[in-house]
Amino acid sequence: METSHTIYLGDLRTEAIHIKSGNKILTDAPPDNQGRGEFFSPTDLLATSLASCMLTIIGIASQTHNFNIDGATAKTTKIMGTDPRRVIEILVDLTFPHNNYTEKERKIIEHATITCPVAKSLHPDIKQTISIKYLS
Repeated sequence: METSHTIYLGDLRTEAIHIKSGNKILTDAPPDNQGRGEFFSPTDLLATSLASCMLTIIGIASQTHNFNIDGATAKTTKIMGTDPRRVIEILVDLTFPHNNYTEKERKIIEHATITCPVAKSLHPDIKQTISIKYLS
């Protein structure tokens, strides 16, 4: 089944419609590539999908192993290269709401970050730099 339908709106913008839910995502070219940067760029979505995937897989693992990650956050930074223009590195800074996770739970969290489907789908030339912080 089709996942999404994307329409070019003009002015370097697209609208992607998720078939199952009808939700929409608008994209815009970034200012450094002739766009206005008023919405996520396609490469922003690529980088952000890595962080979302990690949190989702960690969430699944936390449900399976009966611990809570509600309130966990991810800050994502995308680094672009040139010749050819492409994403060369994605930095994901994960922060968890407390530091009383057991050693086993921390290992589950760390393992989920490197085994999420997006992490495994990215080309190996794209460096994935992941940091994990536990708040007190």
